[in-house]
This record gives sequence, structure tokens and C-alpha cells, in this order.
Amino acid sequence: MRVCILGSGLSSLTLAKALVNQSIYVDLFSQKKIDSQDKSRTIGISKSNIEFFNNSIMNIDKISWKLKKIEIFSDNLREEKLINFENNENQLFSIIKNQKLFECLEKSLSTEKYFKKINLVKNFDFLENYNLVINTDSTSPITKKYFSRKILKKYNSFAYTTIIQHEKIDNDVAVQIFTKLGPIAFLPISKKETSVVYSVYNKKNENINSLIEKYNFKYKIQKIDKINSFELKSLSLRSYYHNHILAFGDLIHKIHPLAGQGFNMTIRDIKVLLEIIISKYSLGLKVDSSVNYEFEKKLKHKNFIFSNGIDFIHEFFNFERKMNTSLLSKSVQLLNKNSKINKLFTKIADRGTLI
Repeated sequence: MRVCILGSGLSSLTLAKALVNQSIYVDLFSQKKIDSQDKSRTIGISKSNIEFFNNSIMNIDKISWKLKKIEIFSDNLREEKLINFENNENQLFSIIKNQKLFECLEKSLSTEKYFKKINLVKNFDFLENYNLVINTDSTSPITKKYFSRKILKKYNSFAYTTIIQHEKIDNDVAVQIFTKLGPIAFLPISKKETSVVYSVYNKKNENINSLIEKYNFKYKIQKIDKINSFELKSLSLRSYYHNHILAFGDLIHKIHPLAGQGFNMTIRDIKVLLEIIISKYSLGLKVDSSVNYEFEKKLKHKNFIFSNGIDFIHEFFNFERKMNTSLLSKSVQLLNKNSKINKLFTKIADRGTLI
């Protein structure tokens, strides 16, 4: 069995590694060489997804930084926590540098006999040679031709990312603050480094360094690395597949980074896709466009509901910011004090579902 993957980002490499681990041949076609990822970008991976990643893809414990607690604050309540997620016995979440994960996946795949990386040519007639094609490339003509229908939302915001160097501390607590300009997250990646993601409303802001200093309340900062930015959008693809071609990764869903759930959604998608392919493979059934149909049927509604849940959180705090009131924050604070509701929030963040 041989699968074609279009694209060479984190989603395509992770999926390729998951497939070759099942002795499935993968041909990965890349339009351009990606030497490295943005050094300031990090991804958060939930506890259940880390376990799946380690068991079914590759062990990434050595490159991940474990968090035991996530604290959420609001500008309107400053000193009081809105929400407190905690797991003293094990990690609640893990933070990984994009570049490190990218390099580890590339290195591992380079030694796999089931994997082949091919420079993509302009002619896509070769796709007919595969029973299953998985497209993760947003710039591909295939994307523009078959996967242009989507529900798109622009947040009129820019996300700024950087890494701060600071004095050594026990750094296992992530902090997110809903500020009057937008949410800022401090995500530990070592005892001396912390990733910062600041989503700023309405305009490009060149004073990010001073804003980081303003909302930092626990680090003795020694250096702020180069700041990168990108425009924030969310999207849900209307149709996940066209015949034997399946859209995947950020092509089918993209969400606001405030909850750190973007790559988690992709990992959950990989898990479901693997289950479908392995089931068919083990029964001697043909792996073809029927895989795409089952994948969309199982995940499209779940991904849409989850994506809209993240968007609701964004709009909830955005409304509070516009109204300049603390009533909404206080209501969240009261809900979080209920242990059952807190566990429910934690379960959804970990698994992306209540099931």
C-alpha cells in the first residue's frame, strides 16, 4: 500500500511518520524546501495527545517541556485567577518548539525505508497513480481547485510570537492573560526560556516588548528574542475531500491560538485517520476514497463544534473588553470554583471532546 502526501509542514511530516510506522509506504511531494520553522513558534500538546504521539508516532519527551498548571487571568480582575487547571502528579500540557519537532520528524523519516520525499513538479497527473492522496499544502493548485469553499473568519488581529530569556526558575506553570488589547500567553519551554504569544486586536503594534514587560509578573527577563507576527484567521472547510484526495491539517480547520489547540486538533485527526486505514487494511479492504468519506463523517461535525467553542471563548472576552466590565470574568471565576465544571473544562481541553 502506498499513500501520497502533498506538503512538507509539521502536519504532513507527523502524518507520514504515523503511516510508515504501520508499514505503509508514503511518497511525500514538496513544492519547496523548508529548511526550518519559525524559531519563535511553539506548539502546545495535551496529555492524551502526547501519549498518543509517543506510542504511535515517535517519542518526543526529550524535546517537550511539561506543564503541571495553567493559570488564566483577566485585565479586569488582575490579581485573581479566572481559571486554574492543575495536575500535580503528571503533566497537564507540554510545550515544544516547532523547529525542534520539525527537525526530529525529518531526521526520523530520512532513515525510513517506507518513506520517500520527492520534489513536486507542476504536472499533477501522477496523483492518479495513488488510491489515496492527502493534501496539506495550502499553496497547491489542488487546494485552489478543489478546496476553496470554506467558512472563513478574520479576527482583525495579529499574533506576535517570541521567546524570552530569563533567570532560572521552576518553570512549569503556563499563564494566559486576557488584556484590553487581546490575550497574551506565557508558555514555559525550559527553566530559562518562555515562549510568548500575544494576539493584539485591530492593528499592528510595534511596542510588543513593552507590553510583554507590562504583563510579565514572574520572570526576570534578560533578553527578548526577535518578534515575529502573522494575521489571525479561523476557517472550517466545507468539504474535506474530492474523490480520492483528502484535505488535511490547517486546510480543514484553523483556529484562534488563545487555547493552544490548533495542532492538537490535527493530532486527533491523525488518530482517527489511522484507525480507519488500519481497520480497512487488516480486513483486506481497499484503501481508497471510502477512507475520505468515513474520515469526514466521523470528524467534520466534531471539529466544527470544537472550533466554534474556541471562537466563542474569544468573542466572550472580546465582548467583555469592549464593554469594559468585570462581570463576565467574575461569572467564569465562580464556575471554575465548581470542581466538576473545572474537571469538565480540563477534559475538553485534553481530548477535544467529552467522549
